[in-house]
Amino acid sequence: MDLGLSGKKALVTGATKGIGRAVAETLLAEGASVAICARTGDDVAAAVEEMSASGTVVGSAVDAADSDAVAAWVAESAAALGGIDVYVHNTSAKPQRKVGDWINNFNIDLIALLVGAEAATDALADGGGSLISIGTTATAEHFATGAGSYSALKAAVTNWTLGQAQVLGAQGIRCNVVSPGPIFIEGGDWDMIKNHMADFYESTKQVHPQGDLGTAQDVANAVAFLAGDAAQHINGVNLTVDGGFLKRVNY
Repeated sequence: MDLGLSGKKALVTGATKGIGRAVAETLLAEGASVAICARTGDDVAAAVEEMSASGTVVGSAVDAADSDAVAAWVAESAAALGGIDVYVHNTSAKPQRKVGDWINNFNIDLIALLVGAEAATDALADGGGSLISIGTTATAEHFATGAGSYSALKAAVTNWTLGQAQVLGAQGIRCNVVSPGPIFIEGGDWDMIKNHMADFYESTKQVHPQGDLGTAQDVANAVAFLAGDAAQHINGVNLTVDGGFLKRVNY
């Protein structure tokens, strides 16, 4: 199937590693040009150099907690690529338990989305575009030690994005969420859990219908589908990528 991404211009936040990196690489492979950002300049430079063999990619070091920096990156990326057709919000702060520390997730998970989407709206609306936020299945069902800053703010991200399916949808911008379940990434959170919380890691695998965790590529495939013209009539959807890990019946 042709996903309808060839020639598209895509922005992906938090894209030097993990899910964001897989999304950027997949969009490039499907013929899109891509702008990425992340907090560490060296990581951005390395990622751009490595991915450039697959297509047009530009990148900048951006602190997602800095709203002015996010808005400037969107404008600079649109100028560099010649527009914006796809905006993927992937940045997220580490979970916090102390209420006073929740501000990181508030700024990086939620406010960065609002600022980036606002900055990209005119370009996305020019001929129709796709806004995709990365959520989590932890917003939908009790898991592990319960809700903290991560799942609570991801719930806000999901609610806002899906609500924009009506608001931005009227301007021709499709707004969807991709919510991963447990995803194993080398050096990522579940790799840490495997090495330091082996019992919990194994128990999670045991209750997984497919017997193992997903991959960043599983998530990237879902994002690429929703981003392209093949999904032009899909708007306001929270697409779960968890191999059936959630126990709820999702009507």
